[in-house]
Amino acid sequence: MNESRQPVNNSREAEIAREQVFVDSAYSVLEKLRVLYRENQRSAEASAWRNTPQALTERDAFAAHWGDEASRLENVGDRLVFGRLDTVDAKTIYIGRIGLRTEAGDQMLVDWRAPASRSFYQATGANPQGVVRRRHIQTRLQKVVGIEDEVLDTQEASSGKLVFQGEGALMEALTKARDGHMSDIVATIQAEQDEIIRRDGDGLLVIQGGPGTGKTAVALHRAAFLLYAERARLENSGVLIIGPSPVFLNYIDKVLPSLGETGVVSATMATLLPGVKAHGRDSEAVREIKGRLDWLQICENAVRSFERVPDDTDLNIASYRVKLFSEDVRVARNNARRSGLPHNEAWEGFALELMGKLAVQMHQQSQSMGEDLEWYHDYIRGSLPAQRAINLAWLPMSGIQVLEKLFVNPQFLAECAPMLTDAERKLLWRPRGSALTESDVPILDELEELLGTLPARTSSARDRAHAREQELARAGEAIASMELGGGIVSASMLASRANAQVEVESLAQRASNDRQWTYGHIIVDEAQELNPLAWHSLLRRCPARSFTVTGDLDQRSTTARPRSWKELLGPAARALVGEEVLRISYRTPATVLNRANALMDELGYPAAFPVVAARDLENCYALTFLPENASATEALETVKTVLTSEAKYLDDFAGAGNGRIAVITSSEKTSYWQQQLGLNSSLEERVCVISVIQSKGLEFDSVIVVEPTELIAQNPGDIYVAMTRPTQRLHLISGTELPAALN
Repeated sequence: MNESRQPVNNSREAEIAREQVFVDSAYSVLEKLRVLYRENQRSAEASAWRNTPQALTERDAFAAHWGDEASRLENVGDRLVFGRLDTVDAKTIYIGRIGLRTEAGDQMLVDWRAPASRSFYQATGANPQGVVRRRHIQTRLQKVVGIEDEVLDTQEASSGKLVFQGEGALMEALTKARDGHMSDIVATIQAEQDEIIRRDGDGLLVIQGGPGTGKTAVALHRAAFLLYAERARLENSGVLIIGPSPVFLNYIDKVLPSLGETGVVSATMATLLPGVKAHGRDSEAVREIKGRLDWLQICENAVRSFERVPDDTDLNIASYRVKLFSEDVRVARNNARRSGLPHNEAWEGFALELMGKLAVQMHQQSQSMGEDLEWYHDYIRGSLPAQRAINLAWLPMSGIQVLEKLFVNPQFLAECAPMLTDAERKLLWRPRGSALTESDVPILDELEELLGTLPARTSSARDRAHAREQELARAGEAIASMELGGGIVSASMLASRANAQVEVESLAQRASNDRQWTYGHIIVDEAQELNPLAWHSLLRRCPARSFTVTGDLDQRSTTARPRSWKELLGPAARALVGEEVLRISYRTPATVLNRANALMDELGYPAAFPVVAARDLENCYALTFLPENASATEALETVKTVLTSEAKYLDDFAGAGNGRIAVITSSEKTSYWQQQLGLNSSLEERVCVISVIQSKGLEFDSVIVVEPTELIAQNPGDIYVAMTRPTQRLHLISGTELPAALN
């Protein structure tokens, strides 16, 4: 990586050719490593091993290690090299997605997360940090297509040993047409963003940023940095990303793999629990009630209601007449509660204690006094009346069953939730069989925590846990003996490959299927939408209290805006260690952003954290009014006409078929417009029709907002979100008079 600088051909083509030589060599090293790793994997899988659990685990340790290393290299193939630093001491440092070494062991490419690459993001003209020139290298399909230079030390630069090209990589990235997926910003991270990315993972860090400030990208790159810098802490626990919608998660799903990281689980609050899909949506009033921490007590009251002390109960078991005494039930109940086990898992001890009491009575009535008490247990287990009596005293329940009873049975809810008003409880009522809502999930999570595993599965779960411990022990020994620790492979991953299973279950798969999994770090995007109970659920999943929280209080989808993040975070506020504010919008043109801010002022919701646009564009705002008393057909034709004009604009700007257009509507009208236009919410298509909620965190080249006043009536924050999604153009279509800021 040390180059002596010589006078060079000053043409741009010559500089690109010079960089192409290095890029070719980097890809050559990458491919050799990838091939070597795959060969090592196949060799390990095909090797003959002794047929013992330890030997099989050692085989799988090798196979998993080399397979995971190869996959990591395959994911970073696009834009492998993106930066170069030339320093005052005549050194050249190339920056890339991962680090690479030559066959001789010399560093040829520095990982963007390594300390040596920090000056690529932090150096400025005022503080060049020993850097003369910073060069951004643009590649496409392994071919260098552009270079952009920045002079950081003018005195050294004037020596004539370096050639400078280009006008700025950031502006090129901002004007690039979108393709339906978020791109990483690893080549254009700004200094203030880099400072946030490289902060350690201790505590809860808030990134407050208005639309287009790059807060989501910063959070994702921070996850990649932490997985690199704190791998020992995170390799066995992974990172959880909570996003606002499935559309959003699909939008960001390529970012971390492109940076070489795969130990990540993505979910919305609606999909947080394994096997649970919450498709319903509550009103704002119901969401507020369900989001309170009162539900911790309500859930406890509900579960305890299934731990009863009935009156003395006469039972006929075979030829024996026995009595289940209420005092025996009370003692057994107290003992079960003192065990500290969840309700369902404490049932076994509770039932065995009462069976013992009944067995003593049966033994006392028996004419054969020499029989073992266990002999009577078989009679009790086979007695339906005995089973019913014991279960009614301590009834095993699932979380779904308890949740359903709370919302369909007003009397039960009143008994469990005396802190709610009659009016609030009436709002919560719904018919049996109603769809689960996102607001139900944290309540269901708390119920599952209190209830535990149902008895029918307890024994097998215990057996599996014991077997798992043995597998982990063997896998740990294998990793230690082969010195494979510190990489992507962990003991828990190898354990899942026992018994000659070649296919490894990834950390992400295991974590997403385990409700009790705890993560090393959690990223929460659009966090302004979360309520206190949701934060309680997330805290349970991260005992280390290591969070990156991004959002914008000005975009919260409720009429009541919190005054601060500390107020909004609820129980998570205790973990708050810092709040960073991003104030430059790299997405939305100034004309559009200024209108959005002016509208919020006009509506009485001025931005608490205003942002400034990094650029402006001509003809970036358009407004079309529907004819007076327009019919549905006329409205449809108008929308189609606007869509055609926006598509033509993008064809001229980005090339035929390139770029993305979003039609954003109120939540109530999204399905209608999808049907009318024959479109859906898929980001894979050039044009999608989505609601404001689905648009959160996304960006498009062109955005068409149908009936802005419907969004304003829905929530003032919603129109602000919709107006700040475009990177090129915003087009409003309205059939009613609009606020002055939009005219």
